[in-house]
Order: sequence, then structure tokens, then C-alpha cells
Amino acid sequence: MKKNLVILSGAGMSQESGIRTFRDMDGLWEEYDVMEVATPEAWARNPQLVMKFYNDRRRQLYECVPNAGHIGVAELEEYFEVNVVTQNIDDLHERGGSSKVLHLHGELKKARSSVDESLIYDIEGWELKFGDLCAKGSQLRPHIVWFGEAVPAMDEAIAIVEKADILAVIGTSLNVYPAAGLINYTKRGTPIYVIDPERPEVFIRNVTYIQEKAGKGVEILKEQLMKSI
Repeated sequence: MKKNLVILSGAGMSQESGIRTFRDMDGLWEEYDVMEVATPEAWARNPQLVMKFYNDRRRQLYECVPNAGHIGVAELEEYFEVNVVTQNIDDLHERGGSSKVLHLHGELKKARSSVDESLIYDIEGWELKFGDLCAKGSQLRPHIVWFGEAVPAMDEAIAIVEKADILAVIGTSLNVYPAAGLINYTKRGTPIYVIDPERPEVFIRNVTYIQEKAGKGVEILKEQLMKSI
């Protein structure tokens, strides 16, 4: 029977694919103040700016491809029952071959109703437009969990982490809550691997640090995990 391996990934996972990370940009995304493009208030105040920001990011995503880290995580499915819980809104885990991916903060290639968050649609191409409406006739908005909004997938993520036999944290500073708190739901004694060049501190025992970027780090992780089979 395969062990349950849970991957908790953040922005550093996709950095080698050319997606710029928030923490490497002095708190800015594409030179935008986060409060101007990633909050419900920003959408209410200037929806044109918010729409442009996510359309630009979506267009950039189509130019990116999965890196060795994404592909390496998917290859681990041969040996483990792998669940990916990601803070990323890109689809690079899926395109890299992972079959079970839970997006905590939404998905860039999807839109949802502005009046009923259960109405979610795939975006054709890279552009979401004003006039694109949900089944209830309201404007579609980016399917993103903005700052100040609840994280609907959190309960599902907690349930996944609670069943982990092994947890690997890849490319996340562990500073964004509630996602950062997921690590605390592991069973006592669960081995935890943290892959990140900057070595985010984890105040839990049984932690192995791999101070590498995602691609190289996942390669090292695979080598170490193979010894446990």
C-alpha cells in the first residue's frame, strides 16, 4: 500500500517557470500594489484595473511551461499516493502531470460569478471581459481568493494534511495564513521536508531542510524518499 505524500507548494514552486513571486518583488505584483488588484475593495473601486491585471497574468501563464519541480512531483505518483495542496493560481502542477491538485487561492484560468461563488467557469483563451456573465446574469470576476476573503478549500486541505504520512513543503515562505497553518495539522511524528533556498523556519520536529530551488530540491527529495520505500 502506498504511503500518503502531501505536497504543500507556494510561489517558489513556479518561479523557475518564469512566474515572478510576490516576495521577490518588494511586495509588488507586476509593479501593482497588492491592495489595488487583489482585494474585494479593489474590485469594487476599480474593476477595470483588476481585470487588466489578471488578464495580463493569464496571458503570461500561457507562455510558461512546467519546470523540473512540477514534473518531479508528478513522477512521485508512481511510488506514493500524492496530493498537491497549492497556494498557486497557475495550472503548472496539472500540466506537469499531477492528478490530484487542490488550489487554495483559486485558479487563474477560471472565472466565477460575482453574486454566487459556486458558479465557476473555464475562461476561453486569456481574456476575461466586461459583459461576460454567469448563468444568473451577473458579471464574472477572476476565480481568485483575494486578501480579506475566506478560503473555501481550507477544510478540504486540512483533511488531506491530516492523512499525510509524509509532508513536503516546497517554495513557500509559510507566512501567508491560513495556508501556512496547514503544517500544524500533520500527525505527530510525520516526517516533514522543507524545500526552499531561504529556509523558512518550522517549529515542528522531524523537519528536514533542503535549501534548493524547487527543481533541484524535488530531485533531492525523490532520492531521500526512495530510501523510505
